[in-house]
Amino acid sequence: MISDSTVASLEPTDGRSAAADSPLALGTQAPGEAVRPSLTNGGEAAERVDSWETDELEQDGGWFGDESAAFVASLGVHLAVLLLLALTPLIASLEPDGLVIVASEAEDPVDEFRIVDDLAYSELPAEEIGANNSAELGMAEASAEMFAEIAEIPSPVDMEADVSGDIFVNNLFSQPVAPLDKLSDQKGKIGEGVQGAAGAIDRLTFEILKSLEERPTLVVWLFDQSGSLIRQREEIRGRFDQIYEELGIVIQERENKLSRDERRELPLLTSIIGFGQDVKLFTDEPIDDLAEIKSVVDGLPIDTSGAERPFTAIELAVDRYKSLRRSSGGGPERNVILVVVSDERGDDWDRLESAIKSCRRYGMPVYVIGTPAPFGREHLMVKYVDPDPQFDQTPQWAEVDAGPESLMPEMVRIGFSGNFEDEPVIDSGFGPYGLTRLAYETGGIFFTVHPNRDVNRDVRRGEIEPFASDLRRFFDPNVMARYRPDYLSSQDYEKRLKSSPLRTSLVAAAMQAAPALDRPMTRFVKRSEAQLAGELTRAQQDAAKLEPALVRLAAILEPGLKDRQKEATPRWRAGYDLAMGRVLAQKVRTETYNAMLAKAKRGLAFEDAKNNTWLILPDDEISVGSKWEREAELAKQLLQEVVDQHPGTPWGYLASQELTTPLGWKWKEEFTDLAPPPAQNPGNNNNNPPAPADDQRRMLAKPPSRPVPKL
Repeated sequence: MISDSTVASLEPTDGRSAAADSPLALGTQAPGEAVRPSLTNGGEAAERVDSWETDELEQDGGWFGDESAAFVASLGVHLAVLLLLALTPLIASLEPDGLVIVASEAEDPVDEFRIVDDLAYSELPAEEIGANNSAELGMAEASAEMFAEIAEIPSPVDMEADVSGDIFVNNLFSQPVAPLDKLSDQKGKIGEGVQGAAGAIDRLTFEILKSLEERPTLVVWLFDQSGSLIRQREEIRGRFDQIYEELGIVIQERENKLSRDERRELPLLTSIIGFGQDVKLFTDEPIDDLAEIKSVVDGLPIDTSGAERPFTAIELAVDRYKSLRRSSGGGPERNVILVVVSDERGDDWDRLESAIKSCRRYGMPVYVIGTPAPFGREHLMVKYVDPDPQFDQTPQWAEVDAGPESLMPEMVRIGFSGNFEDEPVIDSGFGPYGLTRLAYETGGIFFTVHPNRDVNRDVRRGEIEPFASDLRRFFDPNVMARYRPDYLSSQDYEKRLKSSPLRTSLVAAAMQAAPALDRPMTRFVKRSEAQLAGELTRAQQDAAKLEPALVRLAAILEPGLKDRQKEATPRWRAGYDLAMGRVLAQKVRTETYNAMLAKAKRGLAFEDAKNNTWLILPDDEISVGSKWEREAELAKQLLQEVVDQHPGTPWGYLASQELTTPLGWKWKEEFTDLAPPPAQNPGNNNNNPPAPADDQRRMLAKPPSRPVPKL
């Protein structure tokens, strides 16, 4: 291909015609030199011939006149041109290319030697770890460069970058000295979704291996002692065999007891801390014996206080083992990894900042095996089954504090079905704010564990496994990477809020109570004019009570409208558009419902004389005022943009649900029988007589039940 610079160098620059630059005017060139015009010029040659012949004629006295001289000159010029044309094939054979294109020499492809720093993991538990497990070849090929279009668990390495910062795995142990107090650019991973704790443990094993490659390591397990973690603790305890045996560290039989100094040389040591209302270290000294580790985990008592203090437990662990991270000549004595296992957000938020500061100072990454935070909510329900089989095994539902996923509420609590609390709870894509930020700021990973994780459909409540949270919808971690919350201190978070009217208005509206038209009266039977007017008035009053709150919410959100195009962060833009769209939709529904009732009070005539009942039903048409038509159009426009621009997210999901409910109303008439026949008594076939006395004595007694403990 000819470069632009080469073409430009060939174009005439002195006003000559294109013919002057034709191949006829080009001379030969040495290899590697640029093309240049020939020194031979037909016009100049003609002038020299003409001058020579004139001088000769003048010296000899001339034997022919001016016309003869012109003839000779013309003949000479034409002979010169013919000679050049005759020599052209010879020149072309010597120089086949009249134009030289200089290109860089192509380099032979060299196979790149690449060290694999990240792996692909399956969220399904395997009997063994590594390529020899039950998954066999499929697991071995999971780290191949080309295997499948869609990974079983999408790796956050392939996530699209967030405008607010990058998420990447960082090895805090790359620095040979401690304390590590300058980790401003080192962040961890968040929203790593897995189906079970075993999947998180497999990934954690890889992180421990990376640590052991540098120096001996201490792993501190911090277990939530609440009753809702019983099943998860058992699953992790059962996985300890694979962890420690795969690492090749455990020596199960010792002939001689090691001294304390000898114990310090072991590559991998373990310590266990439990937390609830109180925080306790269950291993006075770090241990390496697998049987002893499992025995300590089995013996953790259940805390029934309902309080969890994970950040206090983190600070205890850092203070206890910070001496291992102090530099002693060749570097720290050990790496220290902290692993928190909890399904709640923690009640000691006031210790979050100090816990982050302590972990970063001594270079201790925090890995959290937790549960997803509900989108825009603080609480969710957990399916609890009594762990003691001697008691009733009927599932019960208990409330836990598991959210929200952001520092401040960023979703307006308003429902398209009427009551926000009655709507299905969906996954936020991230863990509770405090523990997730702790993992992010210290270079660890937050694993969101849920056994019913399925991003392709809604999960029915009957499918939810015991001790799992009631979440009906999950979202792809790859998609949610762009919607990461702002993991900032409260001061920095407030600064960002104040810099944006859109963000300020959204958070302000999210902190307000948002009433909705909850199950409005839709059926009005006309027995008399007065009776019908009374029922219509009572229904109007219910709607009128909600209108001021909805008007106030719309006014709070309105200042952000002019800044929508300036907001570049997908999370804030989606949050605002959804909030404004839902508030306007609910406002239009409520006010047009009121207006339609007022219209009915002024008189409605049945088209069919036998009908006596009016039904008010949702409808796309708004027939009571142009003001509400404009607001309805804006609401639908905002909601549709959320659906189009943020697919596969909680905002897009809720916006699509909102759009399925019309914003207007219409009247429909029908007949109601005011004197229905009495209900018939059931026949003998429907009776259920008590069992005989002998059979009753043979029946098994129902196991006793006990109330759900505080979780």
